[in-house]
Amino acid sequence: MMSVKGKKIGIAVTGSFCTYEKIFIQLEKLAEEGAQVQTIFSGAAQSIDSRFGKAEDFLDRAEKITGITPMKTIAQAEPIGPKSLLDILVIFPCTGNTLAKLCSGITDSPVLMAAKAHLRNDKPLVISVSTNDALGINMKNIGALMNMKNIYFVPFGQDDPVKKPNSMIADTSLLIPTVEKALEGRQYQPVIRG
Repeated sequence: MMSVKGKKIGIAVTGSFCTYEKIFIQLEKLAEEGAQVQTIFSGAAQSIDSRFGKAEDFLDRAEKITGITPMKTIAQAEPIGPKSLLDILVIFPCTGNTLAKLCSGITDSPVLMAAKAHLRNDKPLVISVSTNDALGINMKNIGALMNMKNIYFVPFGQDDPVKKPNSMIADTSLLIPTVEKALEGRQYQPVIRG
């Protein structure tokens, strides 16, 4: 299996704030394994303070872990394509809003621009789902993205079937194995977790 050591990995962060603690655990693991990690923050991720923490603190923490300043604008993310800056890009977490826009080819945020720019290089894009409507309106977008070339998913499942029956979230402990498989052009299995 391909290792993440020495790989240039983009971690594109959107606004599912409840997952941020899991994100930083995985950022630390990627750094420990010798990956070169470039974070990209969506407008919401870089500007909204929530009960899970302050946006500025998340930006600072990402830079401390990776040693690289986060990308925060569409203009900063655009060169990912022509300069082939990454080996793999992970949208982590990927909200329903981002799923829908990605599926529709909309590039109105740094994260979506990063995805568009990266995919043009025929390189893998990994999606770590975190959305309350995965089994609702966004199911069609998940299905469409699963059938697109170079797009892979961190295995995901329902996080609260009783209170939030349409909600699904990725098993973030499988991020690195999913990235390793995607670098080989393969989907980590099983994709749907119980």
